[in-house]
Amino acid sequence: MTALSLQGDLWMGEQPLIRNLLLDMPTGQCSCLLGASGIGKSTIARLVAGLDGSHHLDGTLRASDNLPLAGRVALMAQGGQLLPWADLVQNVTIGAKLRGERPDTARARALLAQVGLEGLEHRRPAQLSGGQCQRVALARVLIEDRPIVVLDEPFSALDTLTRLAMQDLAAQLLMGRTVILITHDPLEAIRLSDRAWRLSPDGAEPIVLPGSPTPRDYRAPQVLGAQAALLARLQQDMT
Repeated sequence: MTALSLQGDLWMGEQPLIRNLLLDMPTGQCSCLLGASGIGKSTIARLVAGLDGSHHLDGTLRASDNLPLAGRVALMAQGGQLLPWADLVQNVTIGAKLRGERPDTARARALLAQVGLEGLEHRRPAQLSGGQCQRVALARVLIEDRPIVVLDEPFSALDTLTRLAMQDLAAQLLMGRTVILITHDPLEAIRLSDRAWRLSPDGAEPIVLPGSPTPRDYRAPQVLGAQAALLARLQQDMT
């Protein structure tokens, strides 16, 4: 199992995004990042996933076992980035194909069924809704079975009821992994997070979460109260 720690200053080219970042993301837990658009949440996702770009960290990103992160991170990026020419099974198994491995099509079909897409396996992304495409992208992350999973706005295109169902499914299937969840949704953060931070140019402010286990019941008074408090704090950032 692998915990992550990130500290330092986050930059985009010559422009500082966040100073004095300090994030400790425990093994086998869900750590959530919230904050205004453009603050650097997706940049942190790309940093953890090892993607190239004009971003850099003036500091350290370290796994608890001191081993490289390469090959141990699965990323669900914004937009899903599905292959338009491939059917759903091919999209879910593209990682294995790129590595020269034999795709596990049976597991791909099972995961597609779990995310509510059974019977649509031969469709192309253009034949799906935005929410359905997000569910394909989620299945593609789940099949990779990596110890570290980064989810960047994974449920943003889903309707409310489907979003709740997919949150519960992701929490179940990602149990025991080190998850970094990026979201703009206060309720999603409160339901799924073991730790959460509000990002600002000055660093990362811890968010107070209910003590109940995840995924939390959205109807529970503690959850509703925490959601309201977090929403009020995020609104302050916009004024």
